Amino acid sequence: MTDPRTFAIVGAGLAGAKAAEALRVEGFDGRIVLLGAESHRPYERPPLSKGYLQGNADRDSAYVHPAEWYPEHRVELRVDTTVTEIDRRAHELVIGDGSRLAYDKLLLTTGATPRRLPVPGADLDGVHYLRDFGDSDRLKAAFRPDAGVVIVGAGWIGLETAAAARTAGADVTVLEHAELPLLRVLGREMATVFADLHRDHGVDLRFSVSVSAIQPSAENPSSAGSVLLADGTEIAADVVVVGIGVTPNVELARSCGLNVDDGILVDSHLVSSDEDILAAGDVANAYHLLLCRQIRVEHWANALHQPAVAAKTMLGETASYDRLPYFFTDQYDLGMEYTGYTDPDGQDELVIRGDTTAREFIAFWLKDGRLTAAMNVNIWDVTEPIRELIRSGAQVDVSRLADPDAPLSPSP
Repeated sequence: MTDPRTFAIVGAGLAGAKAAEALRVEGFDGRIVLLGAESHRPYERPPLSKGYLQGNADRDSAYVHPAEWYPEHRVELRVDTTVTEIDRRAHELVIGDGSRLAYDKLLLTTGATPRRLPVPGADLDGVHYLRDFGDSDRLKAAFRPDAGVVIVGAGWIGLETAAAARTAGADVTVLEHAELPLLRVLGREMATVFADLHRDHGVDLRFSVSVSAIQPSAENPSSAGSVLLADGTEIAADVVVVGIGVTPNVELARSCGLNVDDGILVDSHLVSSDEDILAAGDVANAYHLLLCRQIRVEHWANALHQPAVAAKTMLGETASYDRLPYFFTDQYDLGMEYTGYTDPDGQDELVIRGDTTAREFIAFWLKDGRLTAAMNVNIWDVTEPIRELIRSGAQVDVSRLADPDAPLSPSP
């Protein structure tokens, strides 16, 4: 007998699609409705600032599933569909066209939205953000030889976009409020590695600066022509890219009374303050059993792996998400993977194995003699032993950790 329940998923990105897949893998044969505001079927976002933007990957490679997967697995995929309200008492979603959809369990995978630059002129043509296929397509067309590209923000999106623009031959300037790129995430020594990388590839890096306005072009007043800094410096720009972080899309959750604080607050099972509503991916601020704290992670790995836990929980099984955060980047000839979670300023020691100058190394962050996070640069097949070493919570021998010939394992 077919399960009579309806499971609704709001947000048709990677997390939503993987949740639908996980429900079928777990044996759920009831109704699954996957609703997304975009016109595309679910796709992964990393290629938008990496391979797809650089022209090394085609659009099809970014899709989570082939188009036929959804009807074949009886997943009702509704694109171009906006959910305007969650009626918790009635267990119904209110759709933008006024219709309603009843649900037994609801999973919110609504993702996040790029923060807008709050200065005059930020709405001019030629000012870009990067979140969807359309954004990436427009940037790909704008990144041409000798174009003047100004990037506001030296985070991961800003640096990956800078690499794509320079690879295309554009003249690139990166503006950052902090003293170095990624300073809050990586600390000074590792942030310097990325600053040197971009300088070596001809990027004009400007730190400790603030943008006061986007100035219109003299030839076309509706389009950006330059970026004005707080100190009066004006930088010519054919293209302006803003990468100053994202804001989790919590409007639906907040309006229906769910607990919200930098995302939708959920427990380790990904259940919100309503037992029939869960959240996963960028929007979920989840309690992490290993880290013993709430944490919201905006990276691909969370959207990929959290849905399996959400699916089990929706089906009444006991499951918790305790996978260590993981992310990666590709910039020019540098490939990097980062595993773990740490505040660089709160760590006792940074240990390096390898050669930072050659950009072939592993950086280890330690607290109280235990590994909390590690970043491998152009060194591969070490993520799993790093993950196991962090999870073990064991004391590590710093000399062995720094030795390229020593195994990545707890001290004997």
